[in-house]
Amino acid sequence: MPCTKCDNGKWKWGENGECKYDSKDACEKANPKHYKNLKSSTKIVELVISDESQELTIDAISLVTNPAIEQDFVYFGKEKNNLTLAKIDEEKRMLISPALIPNKQIFRHDPNTNSDYYVYFSKDTVREASELYLKYNNHHKATYQHEEDVKGVITTESWIKAGEQDKSNLYGYNLPVGTWFVTMRIDNDEMWSKIKDGELKGLSIEGYFVDKMEKMSETPEPTNEEILSALNEIIQDIKNQTNNK
Repeated sequence: MPCTKCDNGKWKWGENGECKYDSKDACEKANPKHYKNLKSSTKIVELVISDESQELTIDAISLVTNPAIEQDFVYFGKEKNNLTLAKIDEEKRMLISPALIPNKQIFRHDPNTNSDYYVYFSKDTVREASELYLKYNNHHKATYQHEEDVKGVITTESWIKAGEQDKSNLYGYNLPVGTWFVTMRIDNDEMWSKIKDGELKGLSIEGYFVDKMEKMSETPEPTNEEILSALNEIIQDIKNQTNNK
């Protein structure tokens, strides 16, 4: 298991490591040999959208303590100690955050096989996921720590970073082109309190994706009958074109 964020905001190496590092980068630099071996031996899986379950691609967005994409949100309110970066209406309770970052390797552990691996999403998959999220009206679905549904949390804005001059820069983000950002309004008093207190720090998507390689391997090979039928169609088309000359 690589560097993970502790409840106190520090980072640790492995499951039983000491929570003593100030950042993930510091943790990895302090354990270069372990980190290099982990990255070189751990399976990396590209996740893609399932054609049969598009409506479940992004079913909800969860407010969490430790976001898998390792990026905290920024929020706006009337309190002076938060990250108010523009002249925002003080009565609005809004947060802005990346939802998915293209090609960002996200650590995962499979308890069924007791194996570690990384997953990532391509730019095209990130864009398609953001579009399906809105297409199926999931912008009003949110959860708390992936455990319970919460009301009063709604996505009011969604965009893909198209170039270096993106408005996400105004909020302190320096993320790759193709990153999916959202703005969320928090009318839920309990969730807003947890955000202000620092318990909730970022977003994590909930949805259904599949392994790209497994999806490709599931594509059935054509039968002999299908091949013969296709060849007959091609031959017939050639005959028709010849007769029409």
